[in-house]
Amino acid sequence: MIADRPPSAHPRERILQTAYGLFSRRGIRAVGVDEVIARSGVAKATLYRHFPSKQDLVLAFLERREQTWTIGMVEAEARRRGDTPVEQLLAIFDVFDDWFRRDDFDACSFINVLLEMGPDDPVGQASIRHLENIRGIVRGLAKEAGLRDPDGFARSWHILMKGSIISATEGDCDAARRAQAMAKLLIEQHR
Repeated sequence: MIADRPPSAHPRERILQTAYGLFSRRGIRAVGVDEVIARSGVAKATLYRHFPSKQDLVLAFLERREQTWTIGMVEAEARRRGDTPVEQLLAIFDVFDDWFRRDDFDACSFINVLLEMGPDDPVGQASIRHLENIRGIVRGLAKEAGLRDPDGFARSWHILMKGSIISATEGDCDAARRAQAMAKLLIEQHR
């Protein structure tokens, strides 16, 4: 878990780290700018110098989430754990299995923000773009594996990913294993 007030970080980074922890745990609407200011230990003018609006702060949070979660955790770990593109695809659910069992499991911020803000809100639209980026990673692996219809495959695969996250949020810690079993069938359908 990220500390509320990282002591040595630059003010912009302290604000972003604080917002990241709050938004990922509690959502967007439940967290006010005043709370972010208080917990990050900056002045209001400092926050607004770096993030002119709460929307700007939320968009920065989503960007950070993509770097940390999508690229830094899911993609990097899947590539590290699998030797072939198919093994890397299946390793996504191994990464999820580890994640679902952690005490700090916080579900998918992109899904949460999209559901909270709606698809017409600029922040909801940003969440949709970040979800597409995840599908793009899957689509790329499907192409590398020589699977048929990589776009259709990625959309179906992403349903398994999102469904397992929701199931884990409901308390099913084995959701990733269940999704991985279905994922193997999906790969066979697209060979």
